[in-house]
Amino acid sequence: MHGLFWEDKEKFKTMFKVYETELAGRKISIETGKMAGLANASVLVRYGETCVMVNVTASKEPKEGIDFFPLSVDYEEKLYSVGKIPGSFQKREGKPSDKAILVSRAIDRPLRPLFPKDFRNDVVVVATVLSVDQDNSPEVAAMIGASAALSISDIPFGGPTAAVNVGIVNGEIIINPTEEQRNISDLNLTVAGTIDKIAMIEAGANEISDELMLDAIKAGHVEIKKMCEFISKMKEEIGKPKFEYKSFEVDHDLYEYLEENFHEEMKQAVQTDDKDTRDRQVEELSDKIAEAVKEKFGEEYVEENAQGIGEAIYKLEKKCVRELIFVEHKRVDGRKLDEIRPLSCEVSLLPRVHGSALFTRGQTQVLSVATLGMTSEEQELDGIDTQTSKRYMHQYNFPSYSVGEARASRGPGRREIGHGALAEKALVPVIPSKEEFPYTIRVVSEVLSSNGSTSQASICGSTLALMDAGVPIKRPVAGISTGLVTNPDDPDDYVMLTDIQGIEDFFGDMDFKVGGTEKGITAIQVDIKVDGLSYKIIEEAFARTRNARKYILDEIMLKQIDKPRAEISKYAPKIVTTTIKVEKIKDVIGTGGKTINKIIEETGVKIDIEEDGQVFIYSEDTEKANLALEMIEDIVREIEVGGIYYGTVTKIMAFGAFVDVGCGKEGLLHISKISKERIKKVEDVLKVGDKVTVKVYEIDDQGRINLTMKDLAEPEKEAESEE
Repeated sequence: MHGLFWEDKEKFKTMFKVYETELAGRKISIETGKMAGLANASVLVRYGETCVMVNVTASKEPKEGIDFFPLSVDYEEKLYSVGKIPGSFQKREGKPSDKAILVSRAIDRPLRPLFPKDFRNDVVVVATVLSVDQDNSPEVAAMIGASAALSISDIPFGGPTAAVNVGIVNGEIIINPTEEQRNISDLNLTVAGTIDKIAMIEAGANEISDELMLDAIKAGHVEIKKMCEFISKMKEEIGKPKFEYKSFEVDHDLYEYLEENFHEEMKQAVQTDDKDTRDRQVEELSDKIAEAVKEKFGEEYVEENAQGIGEAIYKLEKKCVRELIFVEHKRVDGRKLDEIRPLSCEVSLLPRVHGSALFTRGQTQVLSVATLGMTSEEQELDGIDTQTSKRYMHQYNFPSYSVGEARASRGPGRREIGHGALAEKALVPVIPSKEEFPYTIRVVSEVLSSNGSTSQASICGSTLALMDAGVPIKRPVAGISTGLVTNPDDPDDYVMLTDIQGIEDFFGDMDFKVGGTEKGITAIQVDIKVDGLSYKIIEEAFARTRNARKYILDEIMLKQIDKPRAEISKYAPKIVTTTIKVEKIKDVIGTGGKTINKIIEETGVKIDIEEDGQVFIYSEDTEKANLALEMIEDIVREIEVGGIYYGTVTKIMAFGAFVDVGCGKEGLLHISKISKERIKKVEDVLKVGDKVTVKVYEIDDQGRINLTMKDLAEPEKEAESEE
């Protein structure tokens, strides 16, 4: 090899490191020092034949004018990793898929709380999937790689973390299940954590009990601890010293002045059950504080520290809210710690849609609309895993008017995609199979008003919309979230809240969302702002959400509609199904689609034919659907020697006539087989369009059908019987 990079080979050898261990009984290795040398840190994770490169970088200077930590995580799916060429016109990867966005969010959530609170430098984590072995999850490799890269970099980070996937197959908990195991698993759980605590939970489940879910989380944590120890050893050996950064800690003197003079006023300002009133009261107090600060510290100080003053006011508001909850066990809207906001729901709001529902919880309100379509309208997926389509789609929209803001819509962002996926995950386990209910189903949740827990309101509203649409779901699903306020000096000292509103989510330490039926859990998503959760907190959150779900289902939702409607909407396509032999599919379709298009033109129906021979006929007119079914069954009916058929003359030739005997088949009625009497010309007896009764006396080796009329003893009676 030649080139500058290779001139100092000895130096290269000392830079390049490979660390190996086992994860769930399979070898995993982390390489560093070979690729992307200009990043703050770069690692290549190999898990089986899955390879994910993770690069982390940080800006040298903080981003000015912001009051949050600017962390950006991108999980890049490269289709070459599975030997595919992108299906787009440009034949290159475009915007990230929904799956890639969800993985990016999953990588982000356990990492973000472990950066310093006063850190404002841009940090970018890029996980690039280079090769995929479907038995070894690239998502898990990316999450471990991100933690490893940040840990050995010079970027301030309080990790490490690690992550695993957990499944349940035949009642047995499996860590990082293979593709075959995932296909039959009752659980798809991704759990991340530190050596001591759980940092993130994302799960979809087939109505798993709280106890089994907690056991699965604990089993995953055993492997997480091992990986954290492994990464810590890497950090000890090759980790760079963390760089110094400009702190954006709130000015101590300013904050002390605010707390001393405005603490009680702020505590009063935040206490109301109306979000608009609270916002107005806090805004008025903020203006008052700004004037007081100008008098105390001078106009020049205010001009130079406008952002700092805003952050100090925010910090005071946060302290007051947390103090009310933690010390006084009071919530800003006056509720008890385990009390749910006022609930209401309504179905069948929109007359022409297939199913609709409005679900309201306090000032959070979501309209969900269900639409039924053909099986061919499934969403096609072009990603790096083996899922190529899905027939249940749940989409979530969060317009600016829902929070009283004036912003133009720019399409769904990462938050919208994440919330829609969570609601979808919660409902998939109760959606009937294609065999039971052969429709593609789309539900759209429109957030009309937001004051916290809109994703959980989407689950409730969408359950109602599905039942209103006549979808025979197995059981209704409800969603609820719990919050947390902890004592920073004692992790075991905390207060938990049921049904958190926006301000409690904003200033609290946890948003623990759980969707499920009366039987068990179907989805979990946990966001935290502390360094992790104990098993005790998780267990209590499960108990609270289970009790709340039961109340919402029994006392609110099922009193509005207690079961799916017996009939689907008159505006939804009615469906008639049949199954034909696979070899008959070509007969129904016809050359260039001629036969099936003729059926569609004559009846006005829509038809889907599956590769296994299932036929789905959709129409708003049941009679038209049945007519199309008859036409298809006529085409696929077997023609047998000895069979008697009532057919139509389609063509006259000198040597005989061709007769359409149904089943998409024509047979030859030779002139000698028309009558026992001698016939000089076929036209003397038959003409095109005549209805005749014929008998099949031969099907030759090439499939040609030969017919006779003269061998029928009583043609008139036989014709009547055929009719």
